Amino acid sequence: MKESKDVKRVVQAAYADVARGERGCCAPADEGESLANVQFVDYADLRQQSVPDADLGLGCGTPTVWAGLQAGETVLDLGCGAGIDMFLASRSVGPDGLVIGIDLTPEMLALARRNAERNNFTNVRLIRCDLENIPLGTATVDVVLSNCVINLVPEKGRVYRQIHRLLRPGGRFAISDMVTLGQIPEDVRQDPELWTCCIAGALEREVYLQLIRDAGFTDVSVVSESSHEDVEAAIDEGEFHILSVTVTGIKE
Repeated sequence: MKESKDVKRVVQAAYADVARGERGCCAPADEGESLANVQFVDYADLRQQSVPDADLGLGCGTPTVWAGLQAGETVLDLGCGAGIDMFLASRSVGPDGLVIGIDLTPEMLALARRNAERNNFTNVRLIRCDLENIPLGTATVDVVLSNCVINLVPEKGRVYRQIHRLLRPGGRFAISDMVTLGQIPEDVRQDPELWTCCIAGALEREVYLQLIRDAGFTDVSVVSESSHEDVEAAIDEGEFHILSVTVTGIKE
């Protein structure tokens, strides 16, 4: 799991299984009471505003709540999955706006496309690509969203540099992600299953925030944070803690 291509291969295969209903967010469906039943965030209050079938239980926050979306804006959703945040954003920006969802997994994009067509979301565009190489022009979006996805990417600094490139001056991001307090043990870091569970790839909280600042963002703030003792109990290894955070920032 030291090679970026190996991480991407394992993650893509796992989330293809999720899209097919063959596993949950954090483990194969036959894992019983282990990580298979972990839920990082409850979308119950937002689900009916979006598309119920688009909520696969993959998020760790509600970034659209913090994004301050306005009618007519162009929004980019990194790792859109089946589309729940993308559709929430679509309703907020309205028919004069545009929401672009990107994902690496064809099965997830197929779900998102079906959900968009069934529910008549005409201001949504879908692209298959990885987060480190996004085929969009510089300074073309107003807002970037992401929900529990960047922790799955080996080169997180490249992702935030891409976000900075894509945002217009004055643009902003609202991103929910997994981080840690304390260092993840090396055996956890090398566990393919824990990569797909958004744990092995998580960075220490302050390292993660500094990485965002180093990409050129200002007003970087943690606007929501929660711990996950159930995840720690399921792993039962090392003196580190798992947190989900929602972070906002601005490109000047």
